[in-house]
Amino acid sequence: MSLTKTYNPNDTEDKWYTYWLEKKFFRSIPDEREPYTIVMPPPNVTGVLHMGHMLNNTIQDVLIRRARMQGKNACWVPGTDHASIATEAKVVNMLKERGIDKKSISREEFLEYAWEWKEKFGGIILDQLKKLGASCDWDRTRFTMDPDLSESVIDTFIHLYREGYIYRGIRMVNWDPMGQTALSDEEVIRKEVDQRLFYLRYPIVGSDNEYLIIATTRPETIMADAAICVNPNDPRYQHLRGKKVIIPLVNREIPIIEDEYVEMDFGTGCLKVTPAHDLNDFELGQKHNLEVIDILNDDGSLNDKAQILIGQDRFAARKNIITLLESDGKIEKIENYKSQVGFSERTDAVIEPKLSMQWFCKMDELAKPALDYVMIGEVNLIPDKFTNSYKHWMENVKDWCISRQLWWGQRIPAWFNKDNEWVVAKTEADAIIEFEKEGKSVEGIVQEEDVLDTWFSSGLWPISVFDGLKNPEGADINYYYPTNDLITAPEILFFWVARMMIFGHEFKNQAPFKNVYLTGIVRDKLGRKMSKSLGNSPDPLELMKLYGTDGVRVGMLLSSPAGNDLMFDVSYCEQGRNFANKIWNAFRLVKSWELNDEKASAADLKVAKWFESRFNSVLVEIEDHFDNYRLSDALMATYKLIWDDFCAWYLEWVKPPYQQSISKETFEITRSFFERILTLIHPFMPFISEELWHDELFGERSELDCCIVATYPKSQPFDQSILKEFKQLQSIITEIRNIRNAKQISPKEPLPLFYKEGSTVDYKDCEFLISKLANLSELTLVKENPTSAISFLIGRDEFFVPISQNVDPEAEKERIQKEIEYLTGFLKSVNAKLSNERFVQNAKPEIVLNEQNKKADAEAKLTSLMESIASL
Repeated sequence: MSLTKTYNPNDTEDKWYTYWLEKKFFRSIPDEREPYTIVMPPPNVTGVLHMGHMLNNTIQDVLIRRARMQGKNACWVPGTDHASIATEAKVVNMLKERGIDKKSISREEFLEYAWEWKEKFGGIILDQLKKLGASCDWDRTRFTMDPDLSESVIDTFIHLYREGYIYRGIRMVNWDPMGQTALSDEEVIRKEVDQRLFYLRYPIVGSDNEYLIIATTRPETIMADAAICVNPNDPRYQHLRGKKVIIPLVNREIPIIEDEYVEMDFGTGCLKVTPAHDLNDFELGQKHNLEVIDILNDDGSLNDKAQILIGQDRFAARKNIITLLESDGKIEKIENYKSQVGFSERTDAVIEPKLSMQWFCKMDELAKPALDYVMIGEVNLIPDKFTNSYKHWMENVKDWCISRQLWWGQRIPAWFNKDNEWVVAKTEADAIIEFEKEGKSVEGIVQEEDVLDTWFSSGLWPISVFDGLKNPEGADINYYYPTNDLITAPEILFFWVARMMIFGHEFKNQAPFKNVYLTGIVRDKLGRKMSKSLGNSPDPLELMKLYGTDGVRVGMLLSSPAGNDLMFDVSYCEQGRNFANKIWNAFRLVKSWELNDEKASAADLKVAKWFESRFNSVLVEIEDHFDNYRLSDALMATYKLIWDDFCAWYLEWVKPPYQQSISKETFEITRSFFERILTLIHPFMPFISEELWHDELFGERSELDCCIVATYPKSQPFDQSILKEFKQLQSIITEIRNIRNAKQISPKEPLPLFYKEGSTVDYKDCEFLISKLANLSELTLVKENPTSAISFLIGRDEFFVPISQNVDPEAEKERIQKEIEYLTGFLKSVNAKLSNERFVQNAKPEIVLNEQNKKADAEAKLTSLMESIASL
């Protein structure tokens, strides 16, 4: 087939993706091969593809495609998460647009609308991942609320309850007034915000014009105050023992209490204690038996217990209460203040601490094995800089609030009778049996309204997608579990990764994966996190249209080191597209060659031997990068091998002169190299590699002979000496090209090249190779430095290029002097290392030898440069 002048991704991407699907190359079923398994972090059904998904799923696809080509049974399980809070908010908004209030319909009706929404929008992101080339086993696609997955979640709740890990009680929780649900600590994002600190006057009962000054950022909660607390050792307030103060505006008396919890040197040394609206105040209130007055409704508005500003939103009430306090003369002063405030991870609403009856999971005992897996190295966090924060979190873990006041999600399997007594059971029939066992009434039985936290269900993901809870002896769970690699974001290390390890240990007595690769945040070139609100996040689908999917995949990976943020710029995608075009044009060049029946020249065979060794030496680098999850480095090594070594050097050396033919032997060798290159780039660039794989250049292939399942290259022994020799040749050619550029000499004008007696290589043997790319008129061995020549050093060997125009001695001296200064500094640093006894004794012998060779080279170069200056 004829190839277009430039690569057109639109002609290849859908074609090959459809073909791969038709031939079931992504499908995985257990067999005798070694499994390689990844479970996709399930994106929310509310989601569309963004740059973070792009990075995360490109990495997963690279690993899966490479494993598949290595002969492993590669299984990538896709799916989506029901995302309770986020999805319920979407459905509520959809209903509002239809003029329907959630409160006006039943739970069953709401769930019908929610499933309608999920069916319409829930699969969008998975379809978009197909555009990325994601080679998932789509037959295995799961959703966290699939009936069998939901059943596993309910069974898990019952199991943990019976084991004594789950309990119900009134606790201070993080309350999201917008989502109107409790949140776990991990779902609260702490942000530093600008606030105002209000100093309020609380009149002392029985005293004229005497006040206690209290500093607070939340004056709207004073109506819920239960006491004022001072430190018993504070001399300023000892005369107030046993006295009371009056809350401004509502005129309610509250006691002054003493507790060493209060810091004397912080603020005024007086603390207003509001047990219903602050966790620390709640604990202080419990200790001193204080009244708990909750003045906020679930939506964050003030209720009747506030006595004033009833029905107003908390932030509106804050403004209005300041006006009232100022009018009443109860404000001492107001200061600007920065403090940490909690925000809902899902709705971005400011969190309210709220006393609430919730379901909790005890975490201390469950967390220990999940910590041990990481600390003993059974699970590797990559990069390992996250190990310490993981350790700190797991050692200080709090009980997990697992109930959510929502309708979308797995409903908690607890049942209440008319007396508000409760049992945990899978069905109402089971609940009746449990009530009867306990001798309790079975009248008026209703199920708990709350659903389980989304992370409770997604924590089971690596087990439940293989039906491991319902069918623990099944072929899938025992073949694919534990999985190999998890690719995810650091911000859900505790939300999700830790919970998967907890459940993995509890139900399989094994961690669910071996390696956790933690990606960085995708930022723009100014370092800002990409977001729709900032308008700095490009649409990945539009990028793929512009630059091709392969180009965008390369662009994402070129600068995405594990755990470090990716400073993304569209220019990376342009670089990726240019790389695809480079490969395409190189292929067109090889395909255009006319063949002859002559044997390959000695020069061609030598170049082929060099590239064979170069290919295998780079493969060692690439394998090491993959083994250590340096995917960006693996891609860069691949990029340089193809762009520089193959295109810029190998092809330039072996290609025939204009309108001449090439030997069939050289052509066959080149074709073989190209085939291996296509297998090497396939994990990164699946579409262009598959397209070229099927070109007629390689003859007719069977319908299953595809690049996606071709054998991934393995490094073979290689010749170090030829690599060293060719590095010398490349350096010589590069120096001559630099001289041409500096002196504005046309590449078409042949130049003589002299090299000095005593060189480490007999360059006459390589004359053809140097001459072909540097355009030499002669290559001559000389004993003395020639006049009117520009000199350069390659290793310890000295070369001269006599040129027709006179050399400016002063300019040449200046150039050489700069080189001498550089080498003198370099030699100083090498000598410092070699004179360091600790370095010489502790470093590997080959490292010390390398430094000694560097010293010898530098000293020889300096001697030669000094001679050149003398001759000038």
